[in-house]
Amino acid sequence: MDTIKHNPVDVLIIGFGWTGSLMAMELADSGLNILALERGEDRDTWPDFAYPRNADELTYGIRLKLFQNAAKETLTVRHTPRDHAMPYRRFGSFLPGNGVGGAGVHWNGMLWRPLEADLKMHSTVTERYGASVIPADMTLQDYPVSYQELEPFFDKFEKICGTAGQAGNVNGVKLANGNPYEAPRSAPYPTRPLTPQYSAQLFTAAAEKLGYHPFPIPAANCSEPYKNPYGVQLGVCNYCGYCERFGCFNGSKASPQSTVLPALRQHSNFHLRTGAQVIRINTDASGKRATGVIWVDNKGQQHEQPADLVILSAFQLHNVRLLLLSKIGKPYDVESGEGVVGRNYAYQMNGGISLFFGEETRFNPFAGAGASGVFIDDFNSENFDHTGLDFIGGATIGAAISGGRPVQQMPLPKGTPQWGSAWKQSIKQHYLHTMSIGSSGSVMPYRQCYLDLDPTYCDAHGQPLLRMTFDWQPNELKMTQFMQGKAEEIAKVIGPKHYEVNFMNLDSHYDVRPYQSTHTTGGTVMGDNPKTSVVNKYLQSWDVHNLFVLGASVFPQNLAYNPTGIVGATALWAAHAIRTQYLAQPGPLVQA
Repeated sequence: MDTIKHNPVDVLIIGFGWTGSLMAMELADSGLNILALERGEDRDTWPDFAYPRNADELTYGIRLKLFQNAAKETLTVRHTPRDHAMPYRRFGSFLPGNGVGGAGVHWNGMLWRPLEADLKMHSTVTERYGASVIPADMTLQDYPVSYQELEPFFDKFEKICGTAGQAGNVNGVKLANGNPYEAPRSAPYPTRPLTPQYSAQLFTAAAEKLGYHPFPIPAANCSEPYKNPYGVQLGVCNYCGYCERFGCFNGSKASPQSTVLPALRQHSNFHLRTGAQVIRINTDASGKRATGVIWVDNKGQQHEQPADLVILSAFQLHNVRLLLLSKIGKPYDVESGEGVVGRNYAYQMNGGISLFFGEETRFNPFAGAGASGVFIDDFNSENFDHTGLDFIGGATIGAAISGGRPVQQMPLPKGTPQWGSAWKQSIKQHYLHTMSIGSSGSVMPYRQCYLDLDPTYCDAHGQPLLRMTFDWQPNELKMTQFMQGKAEEIAKVIGPKHYEVNFMNLDSHYDVRPYQSTHTTGGTVMGDNPKTSVVNKYLQSWDVHNLFVLGASVFPQNLAYNPTGIVGATALWAAHAIRTQYLAQPGPLVQA
């Protein structure tokens, strides 16, 4: 079958979720001819997320309609380089999105900025405790960009999303009820915080009694009528409880569909092609310039799309795999520790406590939003003294209720039958009378945790699958045990009839079966040294100057915070660099 060759475009975007749509919008008024390729289907708020079809937990929550089809493409997983990796047949631990909007469709909406120490973790830890506290196998490194450089882009992304929250630090002035640990902001959140649920009120009182500093979760669930900088009107969250794994029928949970696409579709120089899976980025004979891509349609026909500028903005795992398949950048080698593509893979470390009350305490969990609740940052990152604790990093601890769906959001005591009359009786007893405390922890990068191409297994197109080598390391297990103790302190002050703890212990291994988070990071790390990074501070490939790589794959390590805030801000940062520097003089923006 011959390859169909298309006319060249100025800008080619691979993957059309948050980063791809933001990049397209930021470049749309430049007059450039922009084409986005998305392997999944086209989706929009209407009719795809229309009520009541959206409130279908079997379709979206269980059968995973919005997610990647593991039967066509998956990855293989193993704990150590000595193990044989096996294909991941049904996604559970994390859920890669598929289709227009990507993970921006199905997320909960927690929209965090990093702490200043998060971006300079290696430097901060070394200055405070000495280099000897960093384990020999931990490949910790700083971001090549400062919080101050990124701040305008955090602000812009929050305004695009209509973010609801309470600022804690505006231009150095500390504000009551916000996060006292946050870095200075140039402006408050664009909309007021979401209404706290009863569980959040109980958590707040207990945390304050212990001397901690609770604050509302920054939420991309718009809390009041609002028009964003792109001129798009957002809806007001109605606490329907269908955020995670679902698109928002109300246009209030920020997604590309609700915040970007209505404005982007007005530009005649932008085009979107769906059902187009990119399988290789082409380069010229020198290997130093991208010339376009090869993509395959739903019928198996190959196409060639030439382009002057290529933006890789797929999901984190797919970014890494596509660079490896395209032979762009030196693959990471675990034996020598050399190479960069696939290096510094990390996942997020979570834990939780279920608190069970009597009938006199009522929570009404069905009235939830993806990011409604309160957190404390007292034990996150470098907000507390780590001396003598024998771990690096930290976690947020909080109480949030995202909904009370009938299948997946039924917290029941351990030992409850999974079916039958006893199961029904337990639901009746606990559904309205249970809350939870959660911990979301950072994960550092390690020499032995990485991504590469599997030598055995292939996808539906005959290309090698991505192979993940990852397990929990002692640093993170010690960290989460410490957080368990802090979370239990709060639970005891709240005073339920009883509570049950679900934290990793010191012997735990990574398990792909239960859902934990879709916060996978690394593999195309940003940095100031080509020997330890794939892209420079502007997310431009060190090896191929007209290729930019966006998303969580550029994170040097995984923060305690959910990644979307940095993902959006760095995409806007890269778009600004392209507009103000690269287009005028194409070439490396940072000299190696």
